[in-house]
Amino acid sequence: MRVFVFFDLPVVTGVQRREYTKFRKFLLKSGFLMLQESVYCKIALNGTVTQGIIDSVHKNKPPEGLVQLLTVTEKQYAKMDFIIGDVKKEILDSDERLVVL
Repeated sequence: MRVFVFFDLPVVTGVQRREYTKFRKFLLKSGFLMLQESVYCKIALNGTVTQGIIDSVHKNKPPEGLVQLLTVTEKQYAKMDFIIGDVKKEILDSDERLVVL
């Protein structure tokens, strides 16, 4: 199984930024991997482990903002579609960058 954590936390004040950083570091130390900004995923062996992960996230949630959890099976996860667009480089990597003074 996989446990997804989606979150949208305010970062307007210094205290809110510290809470955001603390929550993100908690997720990383707990073995979550970042899939996208504010989307993290962790593998769980069974339902008991999954419930432990969910309880741990509940205990460490920040006081403000939205945190959502979703549990999917490996079979459901394997059906995920990945749509990747073209990567555009903004940096010129040719002689056009050469400036002669």
